[in-house]
Amino acid sequence: MKNTSTFARLWGYLKVYKFAVAFAIFLKILSVVMSVVEPFVLGLAITELTNNLLDMAKGVAGAQINVSYVGWVMVLYFVRAIFYEIGSYYSNYFMTNAVQATVRDLRDELSHKINRIPVSYFDKHQFGDLLGRFTSDVEAVSNALQQSFLQVINAVFTLILVIVMVLVLNLQLGIIVVVSIPITYLSARFIVKKSQPYFKQQADALGAMNGFVQENLTGFNILKLYVREESSQEDFRQITQNLQKVGFKASFISGLMMPVLNVISDLTYLLLALLGGLQVIAGRLTVGNMQAFVQYVWQINQPIQNLTQLAGQLQSAKSSLDRIFQVLDEADEVNDETEKLDQDLTGQVSFKDVDFQYVADKPLIRNFNLEVKPGEMVAIVGPTGAGKTTLINLLMRFYDVTKGAITVDGHDIRYLSRQDYRKQFGMVLQDAWLYEGTIKENLRFGNLQATDEEIVEAAKAANVDHFIRTLPGGYNMEMNQESSNISLGQKQLLTIARALLANPKILILDEATSSVDTRLELLIQKAMKTLMQGRTSFVIAHRLSTIQEADKILVLKDGQIIEQGNHESLLADKGFYYDLYQSQFSKKAEEA
Repeated sequence: MKNTSTFARLWGYLKVYKFAVAFAIFLKILSVVMSVVEPFVLGLAITELTNNLLDMAKGVAGAQINVSYVGWVMVLYFVRAIFYEIGSYYSNYFMTNAVQATVRDLRDELSHKINRIPVSYFDKHQFGDLLGRFTSDVEAVSNALQQSFLQVINAVFTLILVIVMVLVLNLQLGIIVVVSIPITYLSARFIVKKSQPYFKQQADALGAMNGFVQENLTGFNILKLYVREESSQEDFRQITQNLQKVGFKASFISGLMMPVLNVISDLTYLLLALLGGLQVIAGRLTVGNMQAFVQYVWQINQPIQNLTQLAGQLQSAKSSLDRIFQVLDEADEVNDETEKLDQDLTGQVSFKDVDFQYVADKPLIRNFNLEVKPGEMVAIVGPTGAGKTTLINLLMRFYDVTKGAITVDGHDIRYLSRQDYRKQFGMVLQDAWLYEGTIKENLRFGNLQATDEEIVEAAKAANVDHFIRTLPGGYNMEMNQESSNISLGQKQLLTIARALLANPKILILDEATSSVDTRLELLIQKAMKTLMQGRTSFVIAHRLSTIQEADKILVLKDGQIIEQGNHESLLADKGFYYDLYQSQFSKKAEEA
């Protein structure tokens, strides 16, 4: 696939709807033919009318307007117009259907791919970048297919048919028109090429301005506090001056296109008028064909201008396609399932001589060993970068160990189905995640078969049932985007209820109460105790009040266990844990 050209690969998606695309192309060509024959049809009427009027002026006997002939030409012109409109409308109709279906398929494949690629991919790419591939990049491809594709067909066939028509009508004048085409194209191409760098600079400058405005609005209070308004305004002025500068250059250079093309057209018109006029006088060219030549010169400019502009649009679309295909070409998570997971999992976890590194020769976890009995609560503390989150990522098998093994109930987790294995886990995180939907739908997220009665029981066990019933709509209340219509603590209680309903065998509690007030912390701790009963639990927290009852407390530093024990034994050792405890509970320590 990687050796296949980008647009050829895109055709692999579009060809599913090849009949709609083929019909759209046929109708577009039909509309082009109807457009190109328009000057010729008008020329027939003009020639006849001119000859009739000249005969009448000369006093030729029986001279009169040939109403019948002119009438039939007008009927032909009207029929041509109908076919032109039908071709134009339905070519867009069928192409739009095919393109939207193709874009839907692209988005669906991206969505499926995101669910299959390793977690490590998300650590290397910003969220905004991935979002852009789903939205703006796919939209750019949609626009290129829907607009640029048919415009290219229109421009190419217009040029071909116009060249044929002018050469058939009059070879000498046709050569003048044909020679003007490459001159017009090269002139337009030169202007587009010169203006493109400035348009890119303009886009970058606009992005810088948007980022600056967003940053300043977010930190508005800080700007006020440190009286930095004038400095901020000066920075903004410099950004807008740069935007003005590059924007002017981009607009000025691109604005030269029409004047240049008009000059070329005017020169072509002048030559046609001189030579064509002489041929009309000599009787070698009809007046109708002369006006047809003038119209064909006008018809040439638009497709040439479109082709030069479309080149830039197609290049932009190719860049977007490359970004989309980069995601689709990522390797899937390897499924090494060779062992079946016992559904009656006890929750016994073992880390045996585990090493791990994200980057070669930079180990984060080294020679890590740990035995956890079913139902034990293991707390993990340590400074930033100690390896706490990495340890959990290894346990969840978001990453595989570099060396050693992690086993659950004696099964090496590398040989278990990721889906079956991860279903055994429940998570309650500091940044509680709830999606847009009802509270009931959010609670049922981990157990789609749960009944309404089971949902209520889980909410009661998590001390959140009373709160839910005070909300408008109760369990059927719609959560808004990012669940901003309830507090952080309330969201955490809901995630505890969700975890209870899922009935996991192993729990991950990652700083689950570090962002709430003391009153809510006590309420959450009570719900946590209910949740952890009979379950193997791993707790990461900076607030030591949440882990004093842990069966084991691991103190990590540089990916290694430097202290291990329960709360009392670690305080007695007066090591790192003792110092951390003193910093948080100095008053209690003094009283003790």
